[in-house]
Amino acid sequence: MSRLVIVSNRVGPVRDAARAGGLAVALVDALRARGGLWYGWSGDTNNQSAGVKVEQAGALQLATADLTEDEYDDYYNGFANRCLWPLFHYRIDLTAFDRRYYEGYRRVNAKFASGLFPLLREDDTIWVHDYHFLAFGNELRQMGAEQAIGFFLHIPFPSPEVLATLPNHDALVRGLFAYDVLGFQTSRDLERFCDFVVREAGGHVEGDRVTCFGRTIIARAFPIGIDTDGFAKMAADSEDARRQYEKAVRGLRGRAQMIGVDRLDYTKGLPERFQAFERLLDDYPDARGELVYLQIAPTSRGDVQAYREMRQELEGLSGHINGQYGEFDWTPLRYINRAFARRSLAGLYRASKIGLITPLRDGMNLVAKEYVAAQNPENPGVLILSRFAGAIYQMPEAIAVNPYDIKEVADAIQNARYMSLEERKERFQALFDGLQRDDVAYWRDSFLATLEHEAPMHRNAERPS
Repeated sequence: MSRLVIVSNRVGPVRDAARAGGLAVALVDALRARGGLWYGWSGDTNNQSAGVKVEQAGALQLATADLTEDEYDDYYNGFANRCLWPLFHYRIDLTAFDRRYYEGYRRVNAKFASGLFPLLREDDTIWVHDYHFLAFGNELRQMGAEQAIGFFLHIPFPSPEVLATLPNHDALVRGLFAYDVLGFQTSRDLERFCDFVVREAGGHVEGDRVTCFGRTIIARAFPIGIDTDGFAKMAADSEDARRQYEKAVRGLRGRAQMIGVDRLDYTKGLPERFQAFERLLDDYPDARGELVYLQIAPTSRGDVQAYREMRQELEGLSGHINGQYGEFDWTPLRYINRAFARRSLAGLYRASKIGLITPLRDGMNLVAKEYVAAQNPENPGVLILSRFAGAIYQMPEAIAVNPYDIKEVADAIQNARYMSLEERKERFQALFDGLQRDDVAYWRDSFLATLEHEAPMHRNAERPS
C-alpha cells in the first residue's frame, strides 16, 4: 500500500482530531493506517526563510512551511479569500479582480510544491484539498512529479459565466488538468465544471472522463459526509453534551428552541435568516413567547471590511427584534459570536426542535448533517435547509427553502413547529439512514479508490505500448 500525502492550507490536528471534527478524523485515520504525511502552511508569517519543518507524530509525519507577510496578503487574504471565495459563492460584487493577487497565489503554490517535492516517494498517493491549492498539482508536475495526484474542492464550483469574470481563470482551469482525479461536492458542481470545459475551453466530456489541454482526467462528485455514528453517540452519551442539553432545557422553561450554527460569513444568509424570524413573529403571533432562536456565529476574517459590516448589521437586527418583540421573561433571539466545543454543540442540537440552516450558497454544509445525527430518534427535531446548500441533494427529507424568500422561510418555521411526531420521525429516519450510508469514511474511501485504482489504469491506457 502506497504512502498517503495530504496537502491542505492548514495542517489539521493529529493528536486530538476527534475534537476538530469528522473530516480530521477520516484523514488522520487514513494517514495512520498506511503511514503518511500531512503538509501545509504552519499558520505563521515569517520573513526569514525557514524552509519546511518536519515532525513525527506516531505513524505519520507533519510538514509545515511559513509564509512571508507579503505572501500571506497576496495568496491568502488576497486571491484565496478576496477573489476565489466570493466568486465561487457567486458574490461577484465582493470579488477583488486584481491580477497581482493571482501572481502571489501562483508563487505560493509553487513555493509549497517545491517544499513538498523533495519529501515525496516514487509510489506516494497525493491528495490536495480546496481552493487554496488549485494550481498546486501543476506546479508539482512542472518539477517532474509523476505520482497519482487528486484534488477535492470543498466549496461550490461556479457557473462558466461567473468564473469567466476572473482574470487568469483560463490558467486556473488549465492547471486543474495536472491532477488525475478531480472531486466535487455535488453533481451540479461537476456539471458546471464540465460545462466550462466544453463551452469555454473547447474540451469534451465522455462519462466521467474530461479531456482538455491535451490531457484526460477523471472528474466526479464525491459528497462529503460526517462521522454519523460517532456524532450521534457523542450527542447521546458524552458528559459535555448531556450537560449542555440539560442546561439548555432548563433555560428554555418549556419553550421550543430553533438553532443555527454558522461561521460569520456573508455566504451564510444570516441577515435574511434574522428577517425571516422577524416575519414569523409578525405573521404568526402564536410563536411569540413560545420559540427561542439561538444563532451561534463565531467571527471569521474579522479584518475584512465586508465581515465587519455584516456583524454590525446582525447586531442591529438582533437588537431590533428583541426590542420589538421581547418580553421581560422571553428573549426571542439569542445571538452569540463565540465558538462552542463540538460536544457542547451536539447537546445544543439535541435540545433544538428546529435546525435552521439557510446559506445563500454552500458547498455542502456539515452542520445540517450534524444537527440530524444529534437528534433523539424518539422525539427528533426538524431540519430546514437551503436549496442552495450542497447537502440538500443528499437530504431531500429536510424542508427545502429559498433563503432569499423571507416569507417562505417563516412559513417553513411555522410548519416545523406543528409537524406531527410521526412525520418528524419518518423524516429523521430517512435522513439518518442516508447519513450513515454516505458518511465521511465512505467519502474518503471512494475518492482514494478512484485515485489509486481507476486513475492509474486510465493513465496507462493512454500511454502508447
